[in-house]
Amino acid sequence: MERSAGLRNRHDRRQADLRRRLDEAGLPALLVTHLPNVFYLSGFAGSAGALLVTVDAVRFIVDNRYATVARAAADAIESEAISVVDVESSYEATYRDLLRASGVSKVGVEAAHICLAQYDWLQTALAEEGPELVSSRDLVEAGRLVKDASELQVLTEAGARISAVMEDQITRLRFGTTELEVAANIDHAIRKAGFERPAFDTIVASGSHTALPHARPGSRVLKKGDLVLLDFGGVYRGYCVDLTRVASLGAPSDEARSWHGAVREAHQSALDTVRVGATTAAIDHAARSTLESKGLGEAFGHGTGHGLGIEVHEAPRIGRRRVPDGVPDPEDVPLEPGMVFTVEPGVYLPEHGGVRLEDDVVVTTDGYRLLTNVSLDLREVG
Repeated sequence: MERSAGLRNRHDRRQADLRRRLDEAGLPALLVTHLPNVFYLSGFAGSAGALLVTVDAVRFIVDNRYATVARAAADAIESEAISVVDVESSYEATYRDLLRASGVSKVGVEAAHICLAQYDWLQTALAEEGPELVSSRDLVEAGRLVKDASELQVLTEAGARISAVMEDQITRLRFGTTELEVAANIDHAIRKAGFERPAFDTIVASGSHTALPHARPGSRVLKKGDLVLLDFGGVYRGYCVDLTRVASLGAPSDEARSWHGAVREAHQSALDTVRVGATTAAIDHAARSTLESKGLGEAFGHGTGHGLGIEVHEAPRIGRRRVPDGVPDPEDVPLEPGMVFTVEPGVYLPEHGGVRLEDDVVVTTDGYRLLTNVSLDLREVG
């Protein structure tokens, strides 16, 4: 009963917060079709499904593959305001019928997630009887930006588990194995550690492949003198963690040591900037300035980090401002306690190699706490 009460209170609170944002936006209803948002509001996890949230009700919309799971999720929340609606012909037709019966004059749709064909179909179907479709953005995501205690508990456990996987897999790196073999071993270890699945396609890059930020593991054989970059994550109880380290097969070259040392300093500069009220762009600037001071600014082409949670890439974005100074940038947000994101500066020199170091961070009232805990040293293995 205690766990059930926790689920009920958690999801009731999230739905109430969403209704406040809908009221502020002048919307009496929102059609939630983005599956991570459906999970956040209801605990329902499936490959298809939606929610219609109004001022006094939540409708689960699922096909017969998920009817039992959706009813179990609704029962766990224990609210009379939640009901399950079965899809009989198509999702679009079910949305149409529910929206017509809802009595609302307009309904928000998640513009970043509904496909154009579906939007056009609904707009045509509702043209005469309504309601009006209104493009909306980030109404659910605004609640996901700051993690609650239950989310932080899951992410903390996930961070510890993925750190243990990284510690083990670094020690297993050997000459003569291929990148694909290493990646397969990592994916097996992620599941063995209790994760539901990898959070993204595991990256294993060796030698000059380390200069590719999102390298795909291939048939290249690990050789003496190689740098090996491992970047992987897992999904634990619906939440993602993400971690990157670099090892050296045998003694690293002086050049590799210099890259690694520069990235490690940039990583620490970014962490030193994390505090309540600091902006996301300030964190990026700290890391980027450190690399620029070492003549490696041009070798760092991506952002310093990204938000973590139900999705492996979500808000807040830790990157450069995209508008001129003095102009408000909606993505350059001040940090609040409970925000979770990666810090992952890197340098990449085509045909030579590269280094990236990544950790997961939660903002606290007095600074930050690392969710991942693996030595940043450039270790010699193999």
